[in-house]
Amino acid sequence: MVFTKNSALVKVWVGNVQSGLYTKEQVPKIFNLQEVVWEVLEESTK
Repeated sequence: MVFTKNSALVKVWVGNVQSGLYTKEQVPKIFNLQEVVWEVLEESTK
């Protein structure tokens, strides 16, 4: 399984990190989920 920026689970985790519910380090290392979430978060801070 491969997650993309448009995957529902990626969007949920991005929202959770942005709201302060979780830190980005707490995003699970499932397939490429953590990598994609970190990428989206990095793009949102530019």
